[in-house]
Amino acid sequence: MADLGDALLSTWIALTRLVSPVGAIIVGARRRRGKEDPARSAERLGHPSAPRPEGPLVWVHAVSVGEAMAAMPMVDRLIAEGKGVLVTTVTTTSAALVGHRLRPGLIHQFAPLDLAGPVDRFLAHWRPDLALFVESEIWPVAIGRLADHGIPLVVANARLSPRSFQGWQRATPAARAVFRRMSLVLAQTDDDGARFSRLGAPEVTVTGNIKFDAGLPDVGVADLDALQDGIGERPMVLAASTHPGEDEVVLTAFLKLRESRPQALLVIVPRHPVRGSDIALLSQAAGLETRRRGAGDAPDATTDVYVADTLGELAAFFRLADVVLMGGTFIDGIGGHNLIEPARLGAAVVCGQYFSNWLDIYRAFIEAGGLKVARSTDELANATLSLINDPALKATQAAAGQRVVAGSAGAVARTIEAITPLIGRHAGGGPC
Repeated sequence: MADLGDALLSTWIALTRLVSPVGAIIVGARRRRGKEDPARSAERLGHPSAPRPEGPLVWVHAVSVGEAMAAMPMVDRLIAEGKGVLVTTVTTTSAALVGHRLRPGLIHQFAPLDLAGPVDRFLAHWRPDLALFVESEIWPVAIGRLADHGIPLVVANARLSPRSFQGWQRATPAARAVFRRMSLVLAQTDDDGARFSRLGAPEVTVTGNIKFDAGLPDVGVADLDALQDGIGERPMVLAASTHPGEDEVVLTAFLKLRESRPQALLVIVPRHPVRGSDIALLSQAAGLETRRRGAGDAPDATTDVYVADTLGELAAFFRLADVVLMGGTFIDGIGGHNLIEPARLGAAVVCGQYFSNWLDIYRAFIEAGGLKVARSTDELANATLSLINDPALKATQAAAGQRVVAGSAGAVARTIEAITPLIGRHAGGGPC
């Protein structure tokens, strides 16, 4: 079985080498749809836009915003210990997030497509001493080529959903060839660790979730006082990281809430800021006075709904909100988003019933009394209204959430301790 898996992986890598020229077509199509940075799209084909720094270099791959945010505490620790860090991402949104944090010791590049040509060019230039893939990033070609070059691969903050596990099980020989090339898996939970082990990962340790270790985020806005003045003393409800289909749910619940608290303000921060104008149209169609931050507007006493369609400012709105409605949970198919940050900042959080990607974390908050689940728009309106009307209830729930965060910290230290011995195993200064 192992020989068959190795043959399948080798064949797949060879096939991607043959079709590597198609990569330029893929990148071009994505660029036309606004999914690539036109000035840096060559990076996706493995062409670097910066020199490799001297000394040890750790390649940290975090595909999108959630993974990039999770990786930052780990990146900070590596840089503090004198390691160079190359962070790669795929989405332009996550690139912007990392770009705001660039400093000596930290380089950002867009990740190469998982084709042999781009991956080989990437590895030949950067020569990492260690590759560290965050959460559920399993790229067969990159994993295979890292192993061929003797570069250790760690999957950090690793998680594997039951659905993904079942998908890999259907390709067992190939899956085992990929998973046994992982030098070390640092899993979030026992269940995640067991799934990686069953697919062939040779060394698995449960270290917990590094998202619990993030410090208090920067506010990220220069006009925080002006925002506070625009909100005034009225209750503010924040719908954070919403997706298409969720804005309608939130607006319906908000209209019901306004029957009791007509002065309330709803702030919607979409997961993808490009949707800001569409959300504003939905709100206006519901008869609500709406303003958009992306259009340069600020909220005032007449504003019912404020659409904050910008990047890097969510933490400021978490601090200002009376209640946070956690996006990604109100419609099926998304699986939830990170509620650790609002909980850390002392927000009372309400979510929908769909959080399959975060089951263990959401359950920990629910069991501790730090999270309220709403299964309908009526429940969403009533749960939000209860927290607004009862400051003691809101404070109790927020404190419970903060206790969960404080009690779950320590994964970054355990991760750094586990990966440090691997950094010296490969001499990255030589040619790949």
